Amino acid sequence: IGPGDEVITTPMTAFATVLAIQRAGATPVLADIDPLTGIMSIESTKRCLTPRTKAIVLVHLYGQICQPFEWLNFCASHHIDLVEDCAQAHLATFNGRTAGSFGKAAAFSFYPTKNLGAIGDGGMLVTDDPDIAAQSRQLRNYGQSVRYHHPLLGMNSRLDEIQSALLSVRLKWLEQFTTVRQNVAKRYHAEINHPLIQLLAPPDNTESHVYHLFVILCHERDRLQAYLESSGIQTHIHYPVPVHHQAPCAAIKRDPLGLPLAEKHANTCLSLPCHPQLSSNDISHVIQAINSFKP
Repeated sequence: IGPGDEVITTPMTAFATVLAIQRAGATPVLADIDPLTGIMSIESTKRCLTPRTKAIVLVHLYGQICQPFEWLNFCASHHIDLVEDCAQAHLATFNGRTAGSFGKAAAFSFYPTKNLGAIGDGGMLVTDDPDIAAQSRQLRNYGQSVRYHHPLLGMNSRLDEIQSALLSVRLKWLEQFTTVRQNVAKRYHAEINHPLIQLLAPPDNTESHVYHLFVILCHERDRLQAYLESSGIQTHIHYPVPVHHQAPCAAIKRDPLGLPLAEKHANTCLSLPCHPQLSSNDISHVIQAINSFKP
């Protein structure tokens, strides 16, 4: 994948998703989202297909996997590759299969705020393709095949030993911390009942959502955020500016029908506290504050 190729992805993602496509020399094309989940829409993706499409980057947004086999069948029928962005989806599963095991390759982030985070930058590429694995090992280390031999122009993209050691310890806590996140989300789904607040669709019995983020939608989002802040509750917006509204991407290719659902999501989404250090009282405080919100 490189110059002349197109790769379809979503505007509701961290900018790095699109930047990776551009750094490969390919052209990003943006599809709209499913309003129930925030995940890229297959119907919109169909409208983005051209003879130049080589791959799809499917972002497992907020820690959920949705319809992976539909995406695999879609890619197979159009002879294109599926690449997974698993930056927020450590241990997320679908029918017992883990995020990162569906596509040609997948990327995980170990940024400090992630469910499995280092104390600095880091990440991981996974693939079951031996050629991709071998080339990636070279690219991450200046393009070096064996010491002092560089058949490729690579980069310095190694995970250093300090980060690796820390991640090895934190990995032992990941399953337990994921369960805590899921329990926080269960209470939010069960007890948040404000008429102006929409919850995204919960996972069904084939999916496990690891809730890197618990996101709600509210047309009075800014007032709600200020109200929660005044109640001692920090929130954040992921992501307030969709990719096609970023200055370098103003002319980026997109669904010919536009991206109205992504824009609506960006204008109404709000991430609530959802992490392993929340106490039961903390969760109750968040729920009570939301349900008592008066715009």
